[in-house]
Amino acid sequence: SAGLSGLRAGYGAFPAALVEHIWKIKPPYNLSVAADAAARAALAAMPAVQAHVAAIIAERTRLAALLAQVPFLQPIPSAANFVLCRVTGRPAQQLQAQLAQQRILVRYFDKPALRDCVRISVGQPAHTDRLLHALHALPAA
Repeated sequence: SAGLSGLRAGYGAFPAALVEHIWKIKPPYNLSVAADAAARAALAAMPAVQAHVAAIIAERTRLAALLAQVPFLQPIPSAANFVLCRVTGRPAQQLQAQLAQQRILVRYFDKPALRDCVRISVGQPAHTDRLLHALHALPAA
């Protein structure tokens, strides 16, 4: 399966008994014009979309394997377009700030369950290489 992040474009197939309940929680508006156009374009170009998804999956696998070699990161298995890493030995927020100084953006969540984590989006192989170079160049905590 694949999705178009941020578009909120999708469909559902439900047993008849659930349909009336689904209608109660469905947002009041259907697809926006932009979401409709993007979804139609993606469906029309499905081989290209599938190739892009395969490239993201391959790079996510590579990224997770490389992050596992960083002593202060513990990647959590993912099926998304990002890798969530537990940060050990230093505050996750500090790691985010250190990377931001190098113009590398990772997401930090100031929430109890995720406070020691950063979310790293899957990008191009060159982005992964640059991130890993920056991580290995950081001073010891």
